Amino acid sequence: MIKQNDEIQWKSTHNQKILRLKYVRVLEKFVKRTIALLKHPEFDYVLFKELTFANYEFVQKLEAIRLDSEYLKKLQEYSQIILNTIANHSKDFKDEQQFLLKEANLLHKEKNKNNYKKDKHKKKKFNDGY
Repeated sequence: MIKQNDEIQWKSTHNQKILRLKYVRVLEKFVKRTIALLKHPEFDYVLFKELTFANYEFVQKLEAIRLDSEYLKKLQEYSQIILNTIANHSKDFKDEQQFLLKEANLLHKEKNKNNYKKDKHKKKKFNDGY
């Protein structure tokens, strides 16, 4: 009886991890595709809007899951910023395009924040010569 409960609990947590991973991957894919559309040299707002909503359908198919990481929270916020910007935009959309690209750069910095840490006190490390 106890083994069955443990197995059910393990399957439940395992399934939650899989769902979380799927959600994060789909969300990242949506954001990456949107950024690529924004950076395109021949940017067309109508095509951008159409493809963004088509890409967002994949995100909507999955259940939203609580995200704990600071990067993942910002990723989710950025996807909402994209949709809000499309809904409320100016005629030209150039300012909004620059704003979304700036936010994308900040998101990229957040993702790679740990890679940029400076190694302090390099000289004080012990080196035994091997």
